[in-house]
Amino acid sequence: MAAERDVFVRARSRTLTAFRQDDEYQWKGPFYFIQGADPQFGLMKAWAVGDTNNGDDEWGEEIKLAEQAVQAINKLNPKPKFFVLCGDLIHGMPGTQWRKDQEQDLKNVLKDTHQDIPLLFVSGNHDIGNTPTRETIEHYCSNWGDDYFSFWVGGVFFLVLNSQLYFDSSKCPELKQAQDVWLNEQLAIAEQQKCKHIIVFQHIPLFLRKPEEDHDYFNLEKSVRQELMEKFHKAGVKAVFSGHYHRNAGGSYGGLEMVVSSAIGCQLGEDTHGLRVVVVTDEKIAHRYYSLDELSSQGIEQELLAMLAEHP
Repeated sequence: MAAERDVFVRARSRTLTAFRQDDEYQWKGPFYFIQGADPQFGLMKAWAVGDTNNGDDEWGEEIKLAEQAVQAINKLNPKPKFFVLCGDLIHGMPGTQWRKDQEQDLKNVLKDTHQDIPLLFVSGNHDIGNTPTRETIEHYCSNWGDDYFSFWVGGVFFLVLNSQLYFDSSKCPELKQAQDVWLNEQLAIAEQQKCKHIIVFQHIPLFLRKPEEDHDYFNLEKSVRQELMEKFHKAGVKAVFSGHYHRNAGGSYGGLEMVVSSAIGCQLGEDTHGLRVVVVTDEKIAHRYYSLDELSSQGIEQELLAMLAEHP
């Protein structure tokens, strides 16, 4: 059990044990990471039978896709700095029948990720509930690590947020308030440290295509969105990466890019099961979404690899 905890519970005390902060404050040159989203074990069967509440009793297809994702990542050379999963790890909501089995099967797949590639987890609505409670969040944290935290990699400051607290915190308002206070503190630290870039991970996108678009299930409510966008923009956040939509999308707000990545698991649009490769250079953050087949067979394209070879 100790070995499993080492692999899966990485975020503690609001930071990551995988990266020593003292070593990571300084820019050391270009690097890349892998972003995935929504492996969501159980959704494909539930979606196919038209019963998203009770139809998630099979997830063999998702297991195969998650295994393909891990195998593709393990083959990459050079290795990514980390692999982040932006929420909806499983489909079973808190309290549902298959949840525990889905969690265990996902852990069984992810444990094969190369030991030099830290795993980061972002909480999604299926992980902690559409209306989370202190209990559902505690359950998530015991399984996957803190629901929000920050860390440094090579002079770049990363923030992982619990976006469900922005979607509906009615059953745990004090937890939302705590995250708000923490976020303000972290952005102040980022400014003080003169970091190279600030990047945010959360499950629910701020918006899908335009900052002023109407609110629906797949984005944050307008007033909440506006407050966060302003806060991020003022702090100099370069990009927000999310999932939730099961399609690729995105847009920008001033200098802030909103990147919405499609799913490893069930697709709700025309995209393929895939992962996003994100290259961080001195000047910019470049990224491309790859299908699992493409990444498995061809790896990262030369254009992105060339950016990694640039010297600071």
